[in-house]
Amino acid sequence: MAEAPDLLQPLHLLQAKGLRVTLGGTEVLSGVDFAIHAGEIVTVLGPNGSGKSTLMRALLGMIPAEGAIRRAPGLRVGYVPQRLAIDGSLPITARRFLSLPVRVADAEAEAALARVGMAGMGDRPLSGLSGGQLQRVMLARALLGRPQLLVLDEPTSGLDQPGEAGFYRLIEEVRGQTGAAVLMVSHDLHVVMAASDRVICLNRHICCEGTPRVVSAAPEYRALFGLGTQGALALYQHRHDHSHDGHDHGHAHAAETPGALGEAGHHDHGHRHGALKEGTGHA
Repeated sequence: MAEAPDLLQPLHLLQAKGLRVTLGGTEVLSGVDFAIHAGEIVTVLGPNGSGKSTLMRALLGMIPAEGAIRRAPGLRVGYVPQRLAIDGSLPITARRFLSLPVRVADAEAEAALARVGMAGMGDRPLSGLSGGQLQRVMLARALLGRPQLLVLDEPTSGLDQPGEAGFYRLIEEVRGQTGAAVLMVSHDLHVVMAASDRVICLNRHICCEGTPRVVSAAPEYRALFGLGTQGALALYQHRHDHSHDGHDHGHAHAAETPGALGEAGHHDHGHRHGALKEGTGHA
């Protein structure tokens, strides 16, 4: 893969330009430009078959891709897969799982479990954990490598709404404690608002991107996901009087339909973020 020598900018941990992936003769991704900054939380949204997981794997070098990809020198990446197939007959505990493939000290393992809300659970067999507990153990294992970038591939797949909300709150706490950037894949904008600084809407190419509030108003997003934020997780707005690393992400753009966003495409000087609250659906 060719690499553009001037592609990597200050504070960028990972960048891609003109990314294209073809699998089995079918073009899965085309013309994707991507960047994530230090300490930023970015969520990639898209329907099934949109190329979300393919993008993650291409960025991590797990599958071949065309275009340019650059990583910060010595970048440490922690990866949490969408799911982990566990043989119920395999007698492996959460503590033992944390030492695969490299053994870690008991104190370090317990600290990692405590950080993700699983203190004292090291002796529990993996096969006996709930879906949410297993995701937290996988997150603990990823954090043991002290990643600068944490990559999560649909980490709440199969969880109920309270479980989803709790996990995303945990991700925001981890970012605050470690300073790691977070790149997440999800299928539903409504459950990632609290954590995301920036959202990328993907459908084999980037349809639009910006803050959660801006993307949720974009026609490209609504064409894929519909309207509104109903149910127990309600969208509300809060303002920051600062910017992250000098980058202002309060705007959206459409990759192939310039000007289509209308008012949603205007610059947002208040640096608005979408967020989650549990309640009745009132914004």
